[in-house]
Amino acid sequence: MTAEEIKTFIDQPIYRTISDAASEYGCRVYIIGGYVRDLIIGRGSKDLDIVVDGSGIEFAHHLADRLQGTKVSYFKNFGTAMFMHGDLEIEIVGARKESYRTESRKPIVEDGTLKEDRARRDFTINAISISLNKGDFGEIQDPFDGISDIENLKLITPLEPETTYSDDPLRMMRAIRFASQLGFTIEEKSLEAIERHAERISIVSKERTIEELNKIICSPVPSIGFKLLFKTGLLHHIFPKMVELYGVEKRNGQGHKDNFYHTLKVLDNTATRSDDLYLRWSAILHDIAKPDTKRYDPKQGWTFHGHEDLGAKMVPRIFRDLKLPMDGRMKLVQKLVRLHLRPIALSKKEVSDSGIRRLIFEAGEDLNALMILCESDITSKNESKVQRYLQNFEIVREKCAEVEQTDRLKNWQPPIDGKEIMDIFGLKPGKEVGILKIAIREAILEGDIANSYDGAMEFMLQEAKKLNLKPVKT
Repeated sequence: MTAEEIKTFIDQPIYRTISDAASEYGCRVYIIGGYVRDLIIGRGSKDLDIVVDGSGIEFAHHLADRLQGTKVSYFKNFGTAMFMHGDLEIEIVGARKESYRTESRKPIVEDGTLKEDRARRDFTINAISISLNKGDFGEIQDPFDGISDIENLKLITPLEPETTYSDDPLRMMRAIRFASQLGFTIEEKSLEAIERHAERISIVSKERTIEELNKIICSPVPSIGFKLLFKTGLLHHIFPKMVELYGVEKRNGQGHKDNFYHTLKVLDNTATRSDDLYLRWSAILHDIAKPDTKRYDPKQGWTFHGHEDLGAKMVPRIFRDLKLPMDGRMKLVQKLVRLHLRPIALSKKEVSDSGIRRLIFEAGEDLNALMILCESDITSKNESKVQRYLQNFEIVREKCAEVEQTDRLKNWQPPIDGKEIMDIFGLKPGKEVGILKIAIREAILEGDIANSYDGAMEFMLQEAKKLNLKPVKT
C-alpha cells in the first residue's frame, strides 16, 4: 500500500475510536510493528500493535471502556495489555526500552520515550509507525528508512546489530524467520553478528525459541530458514540432533547422500503439498536416526537399517526437549517416521492386497499424510526416476482406496474382542486369548477371511480347536 492508501484504509471506526480515546486520555498513540509492515507489503494481519507515551495498561482500560464490554488481559511486569475487537487482537504497550542481562532469560523492561521504543525494535521494517493522533492522523513515521528496506527486501537492524541482538537474542531467530517467511535478505554484518552471538540463544526460553522455529517451518520455503540457522550456528544450539545429519562420509570411494540437505529437500517438498505443521515436522524427523544407524558394508556400501524404528523411538524425547506438544500431534509424527518406508517398499514391486491391508491398518486415518511424506521423500535429480516413483505411489493410493472400500480397515476394531473370546471359552486373561486375537487379525490382513463377525467367528472356532479349547457358551 502507498501512504495515501494506508491513510484511507485506517479511516475506520476502530482507529478513530483509539484516536479519540488517546486525545481524551492525554497521550500520543501510534500503530507500530508487524501490522504496519504487512499493510505496506500488502499482507493481511489480525495482530494490531499500539504504542503510547504513557501507561499502556491504563490506556487499554480507558479504551476498553469506550468499546464497552471488552475484557482486558494485562501483564504488569511488561507493561502490556491486550483484548479482542472483532477479529482484531489489539495489543497496547507503553513506550519502553528493554534488555537482557548476560545470563537471564527475562528482559529488564523500563519506561522509555517513543524514540527509544522505535530504536529498540528488531528491524527497520518493524519500526515504521502510523499516527492515530489528532492533527497528523494517518501519517507514516519512518525514522530508520524501513519502507526503503521493504522495497529492497532487506533486513537491517535500527541500531548496530550487536546491540539489537544483545538486547534480545531471540531477534536472531526472528531475522531468519522473516528471511524465510517474507523472502528478505539479512544484511551481511547482521549475519556476522548472529554467528558471533549464536550461543546466546540459550538464554532465551525454549518456548519462545520453538515458536519462532515453527514459524520458519511454516514458511513457503522452510529450507531457506534452516540453511541460515545452520550457517549462523543457531541450529547447533537449538536442535543439535538435526546438525548430526550434515556431512558425507566416504570409504573405498563410496559415499552416502548428505542427509541434512536431503531432509531439507523433503521438507520443502512437503511444504508444497501441505500446510500442516506436524506433517512438516515428520519430514524433518523422518531420517533423524540415520547418523545412529549408519554402517558401512564392503558389499552393500552404506546402510541405515532400522533408522525408521529408532527414529520413531527418538521422537518423544525430541519433542520433550524442544517443548513441543506431547499429545496426538507427537504421536502422528512418531507414526509417520516409523512407517515412512512402507509405501516406498510397496511401490517397488507388484502391490499385494495383504501389503495394502497392512499399510491401511497401521496408518489408519493418517494414510494420506503418510503418502504425502513418502512422495516428498523422492529427491532424486533424475526427473524420469521421480516421475516413475510418483506414478507407482499413485497406484498404491488407488489400490488403498479399492481395498479400503471392501475391507474397511481404517481405525480397525476386531470383529471379536478379547472379552467375547473369554466369554465363549470360559477363559481368564492369558496367552490363549492373545493367540486367538492375533490369529483373527492376521487372517483378515492376509485376506484369508472377510473383515466380518461371521467370518471371524468361524475362523476363531477352527483355531481354538488347535489349542484344545471348546466353547462353553454359544
